Amino acid sequence: MPTPSRTRRPAHRTPLALLVALLALVLGACSTGGGEAADDGGTVVKVGTLRGQPHFYAPYLYERFAEEAGAEDVTFEAVALETAPALNDALLSGSIDFAVGSITATIAGAAGGRDIKVVAAAADGGSGIVGGEGMSSVEDLVGAKVGYLESSSQYVAFQLVLEEAGVDVDDLDLVSLTAPEFFNAFQTGQIDAFAAPEIGVSLALANGGTSIADPYSTEIGRLNIALLSTGEQIEEDPELVQQVVDTHAAATTFMSENQDDWLPDMVEEYGGDEEVFSTALENFWLRSDLSPTYEEQIGNLAAQMARLGMIPEAPEVGDVVDTSFASRDEPSDS
Repeated sequence: MPTPSRTRRPAHRTPLALLVALLALVLGACSTGGGEAADDGGTVVKVGTLRGQPHFYAPYLYERFAEEAGAEDVTFEAVALETAPALNDALLSGSIDFAVGSITATIAGAAGGRDIKVVAAAADGGSGIVGGEGMSSVEDLVGAKVGYLESSSQYVAFQLVLEEAGVDVDDLDLVSLTAPEFFNAFQTGQIDAFAAPEIGVSLALANGGTSIADPYSTEIGRLNIALLSTGEQIEEDPELVQQVVDTHAAATTFMSENQDDWLPDMVEEYGGDEEVFSTALENFWLRSDLSPTYEEQIGNLAAQMARLGMIPEAPEVGDVVDTSFASRDEPSDS
């Protein structure tokens, strides 16, 4: 900031137009939503996502589909972060404008009064319950070391599956791991089984693991990730939110129908085994709607998170989801 002049001037000599301009500049700098102004007069929108995971790749394609979706005045920038909580923190701080992120983390945030909302689905699935040699059901997990991902939809589904089978979670030796650690821990014998997200599931199944239960058989369905905004941004610039949701829908539809087009680009950018990613994508259902069933499942997830002690109280679904922008039609394979 420039050093203030030491020469004092009477306040009445400061031009009113200058005061108005300075006030506008300060207010603009304090704004946390609506994107940044682009050089061409349009808007720059930064969309956060997780690094190197195929079901999180849609933001990299938004620029390609912006004009088709009626967002020709929007320039999209994808911002890769490392964890779902980091995405929500960045969204609230204003360092990004939207995010493709975790529904579970969003529910937890809403329970704590954080102003983040689901405005469209992004991808379902991506979960697995995998056992090692000699295991064929969750009953075989009693006494075993079982990896899990804290505060995740996979962990909620896993506990519901255990309850359905009459297995007490306290009879398992639970091992908390981060998403990239599951396959290595499984392969090296640090854990005997796990309930986790992709791509560890596909890697383990290709290397001797066995699917021992259906993680999608519970009342939370296949919930995983969604497109997120903030309540403040929705109120201040609903037109921009609609443009981003429409662009997200166009990109997601393209991804689901043209995997061979975009997956090689993702592998080139982030590395990894394209064949493994292709296998993992068979365990995902890309989508962009907010159907009544999907909304109900989010409510079920919130209720179960509260019952399981992951949050103090379940937030109202309306505090988590805004259905004003995405399609309400039920997908044929939901």
